[in-house]
Amino acid sequence: MKLACFLITLVLLFINIISHAQNAAFITEGRIEFEKKFNLHSLYTGNDSWMEEIKKTIPQFKTTYFDLTFSGNKTLYQPGRDVPENARLWSLPAEENIHFCDFDSSMDIARKVVYEQTFLIKDSTRAIKWKITDETRNIAGFECRRANAVIMDSIYVVAFYTDAIITPGGPESFNGLPGMILGLALPHNHVTWFATKVYAEKINAATIKPPVKGKKTATAAYQSAIMEAMKNWGDYGKKSVFAAML
Repeated sequence: MKLACFLITLVLLFINIISHAQNAAFITEGRIEFEKKFNLHSLYTGNDSWMEEIKKTIPQFKTTYFDLTFSGNKTLYQPGRDVPENARLWSLPAEENIHFCDFDSSMDIARKVVYEQTFLIKDSTRAIKWKITDETRNIAGFECRRANAVIMDSIYVVAFYTDAIITPGGPESFNGLPGMILGLALPHNHVTWFATKVYAEKINAATIKPPVKGKKTATAAYQSAIMEAMKNWGDYGKKSVFAAML
């Protein structure tokens, strides 16, 4: 009798272990919704009274949504659902960005709309030197580990990635960690991206394809064009150039 009970217990334990192993399977395809928040008040940093008056007329944060579809080592990041409250706010650079990344070939093809100009930019995926830390936090139901980096010489980046999703991508052009980036913050630039939902679902690989519309432009030429357009816009222009280069 004791032997029978022992065998039953052993079988149940084995089934439990198998069940947990199946639940811990890595996610290789699906869709992620990202919520992007930008601090509009950061655009008005002077002490002039009229700037304070402007702040009173607009919300502190502008929220937009993006969808990241992924399958294997390919991702497609593009605008998601609309936010009705944004109808009365002006458009900002990067709000219509589309990024296609193929990490097998280290290729990034982006369509960027900047003040009624549409550019199509083909480049290699952004190379980022990450420093992974021991800090963790839960994002959209996934335990994520923190990593820090500096891009564009001076832009401090904080990312949180999960190795439960093996595709090494993230919002915009951010990539290069051992898993999917679900949280991203540029503290000194007052902008964040955080996943709100992760859908582990079958994806038609044919739908993950690069954008084709826009003026074909090299990255250096694109940056020069944006800097020229923004050169007389002061501090706001500098911030717009940064946003357009993500």
